[in-house]
Amino acid sequence: MTQAKPAKQTDAAQRDQSPQQQGQSTPQRDQSPLQLDQSPQQPDQSPKQQLDQPPRLGLAGLRSTLAGPFDLAVAAGECVAIAGPSGSGKSLLLRMIADLDPNQGDVALDGRDRRTFTPPAWRRRVVYSAAEPGWWHDTVAPHFPAGAAADLAHALMPRLGLQPAQLDSQVARLSTGERQRLALIRALALDPPVLLLDEPTGALDQDSTARVETLLRERMAAGTTILIVTHSPEQAGRLGHQHFRMRDRRLVPA
Repeated sequence: MTQAKPAKQTDAAQRDQSPQQQGQSTPQRDQSPLQLDQSPQQPDQSPKQQLDQPPRLGLAGLRSTLAGPFDLAVAAGECVAIAGPSGSGKSLLLRMIADLDPNQGDVALDGRDRRTFTPPAWRRRVVYSAAEPGWWHDTVAPHFPAGAAADLAHALMPRLGLQPAQLDSQVARLSTGERQRLALIRALALDPPVLLLDEPTGALDQDSTARVETLLRERMAAGTTILIVTHSPEQAGRLGHQHFRMRDRRLVPA
């Protein structure tokens, strides 16, 4: 039974990421600006789960004194979209999965019980990115050390409407949307099999949202599983293979 200590409201990358643990091959840059398609758009077909394979992420009876129980099975490359009013427990669920808040029940990654991981090792594989990300250096660059992480940042920043020169910026001088996009890149630098995204485009304009969604689709196509909290039904429809709404601190099909 997992009993994690209460944690500050920061993302998992802030708690556990070390420079040596970052690294990922450099994706190709987009060659033209992106625009949201105003016509109805459906996500790619939900990945087929092999009968002899466990789900990428599995929850069974996950609960705390504040929410649950939650039962969920998500295949590799699948996206679960979670909606619901503010304060209904959406962020709490993501934090419980990441083992950042006290919880009980069973959580597994590719069939491997969460109890067999150390907490830092689990959070490097099941990465939580908060709606308001945490930072532990005054400037951006130290969060992306020289090497693969810095190369990834330089490659992805233009794709997300950012300038590589912003790596030298003071974190406090960045907008909320800029911090959100940089935090997403920071999470992707860990190359996690599961991403837990808490309103990753909540502060973004239409063009920036389209850029983020394109990148997330690419990651899903490569096998990354995503749980995304969103207040946008349109975004849920574009990205989600499974759709839920938080009601009375429990998930119900949307």
